Amino acid sequence: MKKKLVVLTGAGISAESGIKTFRDSDGLWEGHNVMDVATPEGWRKNPTLVLDFYNKRRQQLKQVQPNIGHQILAELENNFDVYIITQNVDDLHERAGSSNVTHLHGELLKVRSSKNENYILDWQDDLNFGDVDQQGNQLRPHIVWFGEQVPALEEAIEITEQADYFAVIGTSLQVYPAAGLIDFTKKQTSIYYIDPKPIQIPNLRNPLVVIPNIASEGVRILKEKLKTNP
Repeated sequence: MKKKLVVLTGAGISAESGIKTFRDSDGLWEGHNVMDVATPEGWRKNPTLVLDFYNKRRQQLKQVQPNIGHQILAELENNFDVYIITQNVDDLHERAGSSNVTHLHGELLKVRSSKNENYILDWQDDLNFGDVDQQGNQLRPHIVWFGEQVPALEEAIEITEQADYFAVIGTSLQVYPAAGLIDFTKKQTSIYYIDPKPIQIPNLRNPLVVIPNIASEGVRILKEKLKTNP
């Protein structure tokens, strides 16, 4: 029976494919204040701006490819039961071949009803004002904005609780509730923490391996370390 490897990924792994993150530049995300384009208040204030912003992100996503970090995580399914829990809204893990991906913060290539969060559609092209659900409600990006509940959190916790190994890749461990997932690992679960500027993880009771590298280099090292600790 394969051991279960659970991987929490953040913006750092997608940045190597060319996807920018708002944390790179003083709270601006592609030139916009995140409060204007990633909050329910921003949506109510100027839905056209929000739709245009995510249309551009959707078009940008089509221009980039998974990198070696995504690919190695997919390849690890040959030896481990791999579950990806990602804070990213792109589909690069899926395109690299990962089978089990949970998106904590939503998905760029999906939209949902602004009145019914369970009415979700796949969406590849621009989303415009006037695109509505069957009841005539405006469709919105299927993104978990600041201040909104994280519907996939319970599923992510259940997956984390079963991990034999837990890897943290490309996330600052500053964004909650995602950063709190590490607290749901079993005490004997080994934690592999990949970050070029690792921070101290408070109150950690698990065995910890710090890999101070960027995501793609760190995943290569992770693969080698897991070979010696199957």
